[in-house]
Amino acid sequence: MDLWRRAILHVDMDAFYASVEQLDNPELRGKPIIVGGPARSRGVVAAASYEVRPYGVRSAMPTGKALRLCPHAILVRPRMERYAEMSSRIFEIFHEITPLVQNISLDEAFLDVTGSQRLYGDPVTIAKRIRADIKETTGLTASVGVSSCRFVAKIASDLDKPDGLTVIPEEDILDRLGGLPVNKIWGVGPVTNKKLEKMGILTIGQVREWPKKALIDALGKTGGELHDLANGIDASEVVPDEEEKSISNETTFPRDILDRDELEAILLKLSDKVSRRVRKHGLVGRVVFLKLRYGDFTTVTRRQTIDDPTHLSETIYSTARQLLRDKTEAGRRPARLIGVGLANFSPAGEVQGSLFSEEKPAQPARDKLERLEAATDKIRSKMGLDAIQRASVKFIDPDA
Repeated sequence: MDLWRRAILHVDMDAFYASVEQLDNPELRGKPIIVGGPARSRGVVAAASYEVRPYGVRSAMPTGKALRLCPHAILVRPRMERYAEMSSRIFEIFHEITPLVQNISLDEAFLDVTGSQRLYGDPVTIAKRIRADIKETTGLTASVGVSSCRFVAKIASDLDKPDGLTVIPEEDILDRLGGLPVNKIWGVGPVTNKKLEKMGILTIGQVREWPKKALIDALGKTGGELHDLANGIDASEVVPDEEEKSISNETTFPRDILDRDELEAILLKLSDKVSRRVRKHGLVGRVVFLKLRYGDFTTVTRRQTIDDPTHLSETIYSTARQLLRDKTEAGRRPARLIGVGLANFSPAGEVQGSLFSEEKPAQPARDKLERLEAATDKIRSKMGLDAIQRASVKFIDPDA
């Protein structure tokens, strides 16, 4: 396997809001869809399906103008909570691969998978896995760009939409970018584009032909930045918005659940997922939190600080289960979503537990749990996540 020196992915969901609406309502599939506010209240297009784009309809366009361009388009009001739910599932897939995920929006992210290659393969293999997992988990498609820097990965993801995968290795950047319009470069808006046109610069390749100093003289600091990007020079890092302040998993049910035992079985499976991710990053956490959304969309979050930082599934689950029983109305009010997470991290092995904790498991038992969960991780990494399941969750799949 040839490892890349640096491997960056840009994942962009295809017409995300419109695609979710078509997924949820089969009658909308294959039809021109505009997601946005009504024209009479000066609404704006939030998303346009691919069927409506040949008419010139684009995001951020006034809804009134969009409907004049395509009078037979179907206008759908946005459902932001639904889009956020789908986005959460997608970002869980990203975080299974790498902690270095930079959230750009609900439907777009950069991933630095440089350090993930030894576990999951080269970046092209990783990109294919992510696209397949998104399709299997949500029914939606994503376009992915793969390159050695953020700027080129972003361009690549837009070259083969929808449902595309474009790879531009470091050695191919100059050739692949040369003929593209100059406005593909970050920072080239309408004003800068007009200035470049007056200079006779229409393509990225033509930017490279100019001396860097000449571009700086003409455009100021921006000129130097454009010259670097046109030459594939982009050292900007993928920076997680929260620097992995918490690791969590949640799921929305296809039907509301009233039975608390069923909720606890799902909670156990989610705790396993969180535990595995925390161990993979070499961390332990001190705060367990539980998220529960009732059938009327009321959402509550409950948290508990534990004496000894942990990455053990048993501890995460038992703490979250107690929160579910004592601090929520689970079993009395139907629930439509449940989630569990861990926060307040420290590197594993660097934090000693409380000397006076009465609930701390005996060290031999703790060591046994550590070995058991480590062995489970290895088996699942080789044979898949469902290779080993707890008996209590074997027939309950929260992602179904």
